[in-house]
Amino acid sequence: MTDAGFERTPPQDFHAEQAVLGGMMMSKEALTDVVEILNGTEFYRPAHATIFRAITDMFAKGETVDPITVSGYLAKSGDLVKVGDRPYLHTLVSAVPTAANAEYYAGIIREYAQLRSVIQVGTHLVQMGYAAEGDAAEIFDAANTELGAAAAARDDSRATAIGEDFEQYLDDLEAFQREGRSKGVPTGFTDLDSLTGGLLPGQMVIVAGRPAMGKSTLALDFARSCAIKHGRPAAFFSLEMSRREVQNRVMSAQARIALHHLRMQDGMTDEDWYRFAETTPRVTAAPLHIYETEQTLMSIKAKCRRLKQGEGLDLVVIDYLQLLTAGLSHRVENRQVEVATMSRGIKVMAKELGVPVVVLSQLNRGPEQRTDKKPTKSDLRESGALEQDADIVILLHREDAYEKESPRAGEADLIVDKHRNGSEATITVAFQGHYSRFVDMAQS
Repeated sequence: MTDAGFERTPPQDFHAEQAVLGGMMMSKEALTDVVEILNGTEFYRPAHATIFRAITDMFAKGETVDPITVSGYLAKSGDLVKVGDRPYLHTLVSAVPTAANAEYYAGIIREYAQLRSVIQVGTHLVQMGYAAEGDAAEIFDAANTELGAAAAARDDSRATAIGEDFEQYLDDLEAFQREGRSKGVPTGFTDLDSLTGGLLPGQMVIVAGRPAMGKSTLALDFARSCAIKHGRPAAFFSLEMSRREVQNRVMSAQARIALHHLRMQDGMTDEDWYRFAETTPRVTAAPLHIYETEQTLMSIKAKCRRLKQGEGLDLVVIDYLQLLTAGLSHRVENRQVEVATMSRGIKVMAKELGVPVVVLSQLNRGPEQRTDKKPTKSDLRESGALEQDADIVILLHREDAYEKESPRAGEADLIVDKHRNGSEATITVAFQGHYSRFVDMAQS
């Protein structure tokens, strides 16, 4: 081996990069397809990466994307001349006969970027070998680590229908045990649906509470009502729980199997297995799509658009906001600014897709400073923009979370503290933590 091999031009495709950028400025559909594949770091030419970041930043903000608007955006950021000025942006569009192939060219760009990553890792390992940095075993360990990191950079995540791998889920569980459609999406709670008319298209709905109040449980109740009870497609983005945990909670709530039975080795009784078998067909047939990987708002938006254009989409649930990032290329002043940007982006997404978007959020410690511990919408953490952008704010409160001997043990308040198109109210429901669900008081 000689050093000459490292002087070759790395794998890249100038024309594919041009075609992708041109297509993104021609078609929103092409833009959506591309951002599911690329994040901007894959471009070989820095100017192309800069243009890509400008386009995706504008897309995330809900702004119109075309050569003129992108030129203006780059001019404001001081990057227009660096990328070739306005004529080059128009060249990118005029050189592309159709935007339909943008996704294909994005795949080429990504493949070449991954090859460059392999070359970079290989070059580093060769240098370590020649420099005798550590013994051979340490170099092998470094090789495995760096190649693993390069492989992990491939983001092939996609929506997984809850029943798609249910047979494997059942196998895993068995092994572990041995060892009325309306315009609004029904929430599953009679009084809440009477108050709101269900979750309506274009609404941004905040469900907030202090830790351990049951926010994820309530969010899954909404998703179960939509997808399992009413057969309407729903997307559940779980940034905290694994898909297995989501499946456990869904089966616990749907089949009335104690959640700890599903989690414990040999915990399932004969009655549990009977209920499990009886419930499985309905759950596996449900159009409930689960994402469990870390997400940016931009990637969530792209994946929801793809679902909407495919089998349809009636509800989006994001669990939860504090684990989400905006996915912007530039640094923001602080977390409050980033949360405000995400809040506005979520509202725009709900309107563009024509679906309600339910977003879970933490509350600050304000409730714990009050005698009754009850939250208000002013307790929303990190940004007042959440309260401003939301159409509905539901605050979750359980007295027995603070006082175990409370006379209201087993009850929960859904405090509708903001309702843009209706009245506010407090709705009391029953909390069945052992089944990982809330239900109407009449069902408790």
